[in-house]
Amino acid sequence: MSQDDDLDLFQQMMGDVTPIKNDTAEHQKKHKVTDAHIARREAAIWLSEQDPEYLSLDNAPMVRPEDVIEYKRDGVQEGVFRKLRLGKYPIQARLDLHRKSLQEARDEIVKFLKQCLRMDIRTVIIVHGKGERSNPPALMKSYTASWLSQIKDVMCVHSAQQFHGGTGAVYVLLRKSAEKKAENRERHQKRMG
Repeated sequence: MSQDDDLDLFQQMMGDVTPIKNDTAEHQKKHKVTDAHIARREAAIWLSEQDPEYLSLDNAPMVRPEDVIEYKRDGVQEGVFRKLRLGKYPIQARLDLHRKSLQEARDEIVKFLKQCLRMDIRTVIIVHGKGERSNPPALMKSYTASWLSQIKDVMCVHSAQQFHGGTGAVYVLLRKSAEKKAENRERHQKRMG
C-alpha cells in the first residue's frame, strides 16, 4: 500500500466522525484538608531553627517492627516518591541510630540532617533498627518516623529496600537548596531554548 492509499483509507474511516465541541477538560483532584493536616503543617519546623527540643521525646504514634514507614509532603511528585521508595536514588550519607538513647538519636538526626543540607546532600538513609527486642517494640523506629514527618526540610521518607536494611531503615529525601533549584531551572531552559 502506498501513502496515498493509506491516507484515503484513513479519510474514509474518519468520514462520519464529528469534532468535539467542548475541547477543555478539567482534571482537578480535590484534596480534603483536615484539621489534623493543618495542625501537622503548623507544627512542622525548619532545621534552621535552633532548638532541637521541638521534637518531642514524650509521645510518638507507635508502629510495629515490620511496619513500612512512608511519608510524603504536599508537592512532592509521585515519580520522585516512587524512585525514593524503590531505592533508585544514590545514597549520599548514612546515619546509624543503634545503641543510642531517644534523646541522643533525636539530637543526632537533627545534627546529621543540618550537616547534609549544608553540604547539598539530598538522599540519605537512617538506620533505626526494627526494635523487635525493645520495650515497647519499635520504639526508636516510631520516634524516628514521627520526628522526620515534623521537619519541613524533609520532603519524603520511606522504609528502605531489603538490600538497604528493609523496615529497619528509612530513605530520606531532603529539600533542594536554592542553588540546586537554580541549576535545574537553567538546565531546563537550555533544553527548551
